[in-house]
Amino acid sequence: MKKLKKTALLFSIGCGGYSLIEVLWRGFTHWTMGVTGGVCMCLLNSINQKCKKASLPQKCVLGSAVITGMELFVGCIVNRKLKWDVWDYSDLPFNVKGQICPFFSILWFFLCIPVMHLSTFLQKNVRALR
Repeated sequence: MKKLKKTALLFSIGCGGYSLIEVLWRGFTHWTMGVTGGVCMCLLNSINQKCKKASLPQKCVLGSAVITGMELFVGCIVNRKLKWDVWDYSDLPFNVKGQICPFFSILWFFLCIPVMHLSTFLQKNVRALR
């Protein structure tokens, strides 16, 4: 039950936080982005907790790779297979199938900085995560 509460809390924070970032960045979001944000928050928390000896930049590189991988995975399903056109990076340099690109991978690196700090804060201060 404790693990379920922990996962639900992290997922909710990631879902809401990423949806808010999307609305602020592009003016709208899609429910699939909330789900992806929730999954990513759980994965980033896991990186932060399991890689305690890694430096913050190392955690952010790994986090950026995880988010970029999730973005490619979700994009290939929702954009390419289902044709929902949630996003398209085709106009950005060095994109892969219009689903990922270096520009956003760099943004994910910087987004990981506050997320790693939030993860540490939550781990220390929220009973459900201890």
